[in-house]
Amino acid sequence: MTPSPPALLIAGHGTRDEAGAEAFRAFVRELGDRHPGLPVAGGFIELSPPPLGDAVAGLVERGVRRFAAVPLMLVSAGHAKGDIPAALAREKERHPGITYTYGRPLGPHPSLLRVLERRLDEALGSAGDRADVTVLLVGRGSTDPDANAEVHKAARLLWEGRGYAGVETAFVSLAAPDVPAGLDRCARLGARRIVVLPYFLFTGILPDRVRRQTEEWAAAHPETEVRSADVIGPEPELLDLVWERYEEAVRGDLRMNCDSCVYRIALPGFEDKVGLPQQPHFHPDDDGHHHGHGHHHGGHAHAH
Repeated sequence: MTPSPPALLIAGHGTRDEAGAEAFRAFVRELGDRHPGLPVAGGFIELSPPPLGDAVAGLVERGVRRFAAVPLMLVSAGHAKGDIPAALAREKERHPGITYTYGRPLGPHPSLLRVLERRLDEALGSAGDRADVTVLLVGRGSTDPDANAEVHKAARLLWEGRGYAGVETAFVSLAAPDVPAGLDRCARLGARRIVVLPYFLFTGILPDRVRRQTEEWAAAHPETEVRSADVIGPEPELLDLVWERYEEAVRGDLRMNCDSCVYRIALPGFEDKVGLPQQPHFHPDDDGHHHGHGHHHGGHAHAH
């Protein structure tokens, strides 16, 4: 008898924006509708209900003993490298007998680059030639230099072969340059038409901040045409990519980048993070946190 495939668990970051949180929950429901024979659940690391622990408990109540967890995140920062693996290790202690595999973040996948290109086309409409357009790709920003470098990689891949004048990079929090500084850089490079493109999956507090800062900068620089593009959103390409990451995890085809991970490599200014034990991220709605957070050495040893 062929065993049933592992369930699918989607791990999200969380947001204080209810519309963004509901977009995640609706996305998880859509994945479940697409794969009716497979248990599908999703939860957040912080800020939004349901917490990841509740999602795992719900699967266990449905009789699930094996699942594959996919981080619904564009870059491999601290949440994907440490918080989620540690949280999953905690859930394994809470629910003896379960097993899981852990997939990799979404990354600058070609299908998502096509969606970003579509968002740029929507923002530009019929207004002129791409050769006159400079794109400012704005990521979340992280204290992890590897995660910030992934946003730069996405910017370069978006620029290649698409005919834009250039694609520059900025961050909305925790990393430089910020949005105004990124726009200043575009202007100093001679840009006369700029499209600010948020590198986010769903709406939320930070994408709203990107748009607001863009509008403020544009009002102060009327000589430059500035437009704002939309977030990626729950497009079919995103649904397909999550399923691809699920299938990779089930097959054991895990290719997480460890070459520039601060938990493995002594990068300048981050030497204290090498070998740092990872702990589950506390979720305010997780009433099971009294079980103990434990000191699980997470990092991303799961990929090996």
